[in-house]
Amino acid sequence: MSRLESFIRRMTAQRLVLDAISAEVAAMQGPIMELGLGNGRTYDHLRERLPGRRIIAFDRALGAHPSSVPPEGDLVIGEIRDTAAHFAGIGAALVHADIGTGIDEIDLRTQQWLPGLAASLLQPGGLAVSGLPLDHAALQPLPLCDGVPADRYFIYRKAA
Repeated sequence: MSRLESFIRRMTAQRLVLDAISAEVAAMQGPIMELGLGNGRTYDHLRERLPGRRIIAFDRALGAHPSSVPPEGDLVIGEIRDTAAHFAGIGAALVHADIGTGIDEIDLRTQQWLPGLAASLLQPGGLAVSGLPLDHAALQPLPLCDGVPADRYFIYRKAA
């Protein structure tokens, strides 16, 4: 599969999953945590699907389109592993993490800290959506929605 096809497949899965969980997340209290702002496309999508919700975005550097830059106080720049850890216990309704690189060695290192970070940010019953698997005792895997291939995107609920 070409890298373009893989990207399209990932973005399609991401959109399907985020759209499928939006109503449930809308019914919960708590902020949304976007781990990996990137160009800001997903941030913009979440902002549209969950109007009025606080979305705190994290990235190493600001690279987002100007229309997709979070307001002051909701953009945290620095190493995500370190900066997001300061928000442990915030009681997020949703943690979205699309920070995989497609490079096995790097993604394996990310998978050592990302699951614990996601669990620490979520409220009981909150959802984590990720392009990488999140193996953590507090995170229960949920079934994917129709149209999302297995192992392309992942959904978890934090245990109560």
